[in-house]
Amino acid sequence: MALPSAVVFDFDGIILDSETPEFESHRRIYEECGAELTREEWCDQIGLWSDGLAARWHNVLCERSPRPPDRDTFERERRRIFLELVPREPMRGIRDLLNALAAAGIPRAVASSGPARWVAPGIERLGLTPLFGAIVTGDDVVHRKPAPDGYLEAARRLGADPARSIAIEDSGPGIVAARAAGMKSVAIPHPLTEGHDLTGADLRVAHAGELSIARLATLLA
Repeated sequence: MALPSAVVFDFDGIILDSETPEFESHRRIYEECGAELTREEWCDQIGLWSDGLAARWHNVLCERSPRPPDRDTFERERRRIFLELVPREPMRGIRDLLNALAAAGIPRAVASSGPARWVAPGIERLGLTPLFGAIVTGDDVVHRKPAPDGYLEAARRLGADPARSIAIEDSGPGIVAARAAGMKSVAIPHPLTEGHDLTGADLRVAHAGELSIARLATLLA
């Protein structure tokens, strides 16, 4: 059985269930202001990064509500709710999978479009930093997902062959990025990304607990 050259993980929605509290924090503020934010319109942006995203959702609220908060109040309340809801543990099966990969000597990395100020401390809070040989964020590349830059940089830092590496993703743009990098990909969608086009993935599972080194290795056969 040929082992993967590396396994590279997305962060939000794969290692940490941050997507759900991010949506819920916005939705609750909209509701308090007498406006609606639908799951469908929110889901379209997952897997993509924009510096103007926070301003966008405040602007939308201002269009829909007769009593929107100012931008600073909006951000403070959104962050308060988010921190109240965000889990303190990794997503199901992630810790066990990382430990199994480490025991087998298979290099591991993170490739996220999120900023370093969020991703690196988030991994540290979960106690997972020692399990990764590289952490690549959106600040480290010119082009974020769906461009392949993050995955290619992660492979470079690990000294891994992208064609023998596997990416684990939750979103359509992430799967596109992994394929563009020449990697095999595993999709683990959550309720907010179940509607994404994940047909490009080589394998789809419900959670990381369904993955084993042997199952990952079959993708390279």
